[in-house]
Amino acid sequence: MYKQIAANKRKTFMLMVVFVLFVGALGWLFGLYWGDPSITKYVLIGALVYVVFSYYSSSKLSLAVNGAKQIEKRDNPRLYRVVENLAITDGLPMPKVYIMEDTGLNAFATGRNPKTASVAITTGLLDALNDKELQGVMAHELGHVKNYDIRVSMVAFAMVAVVGLMADIILRSVWFRDDNNNNSATMIIGIVAAVLAPLIALFIQLSISRKREYLADATGVLTTRYPEG
Repeated sequence: MYKQIAANKRKTFMLMVVFVLFVGALGWLFGLYWGDPSITKYVLIGALVYVVFSYYSSSKLSLAVNGAKQIEKRDNPRLYRVVENLAITDGLPMPKVYIMEDTGLNAFATGRNPKTASVAITTGLLDALNDKELQGVMAHELGHVKNYDIRVSMVAFAMVAVVGLMADIILRSVWFRDDNNNNSATMIIGIVAAVLAPLIALFIQLSISRKREYLADATGVLTTRYPEG
């Protein structure tokens, strides 16, 4: 279990490095196309600013977008006590608990680190689960908190957005630039890069997400000692 945590952290770090290099390569290609290599530097700075902004604001945005409402123990003792007991077992600070008025079956955790973490669940899923299943779901979400998965996911999501934006800019520049000195080879490379970049970025993000989901499941089982739940 702990070897897998360490392995996943190493792999995720490498994937994030690849992501940064990928953004830098797109910036370099964009600079090459416009004949200004210094563009690469500004692309990397802009990407970093966006990632930092997302890092500090995405948790509040995700809760607001989903209409999540914070509760206290008196509002829903069943849910609150489950989260509280799991947090104590995991040695984590008590996260903020939210409920979303939605018949869909969904739950998620958010926050930069365990001290700023929040967990949310829909009324539909809350009503559908028995106590053991509810414990299993919330243990999975707290597993994300314990393993710092959310931090990695937020940065990965922000970088996917950056790549998508850059790809769109490159593609539009290629189509609408009217320049007699245009290099056909560079234009073709630009088009191919613009089309493939979002797909590559998405695959990297999904790779990170998949590894983290498996680890959160294992962490949840370790916490509850009840794999069936």
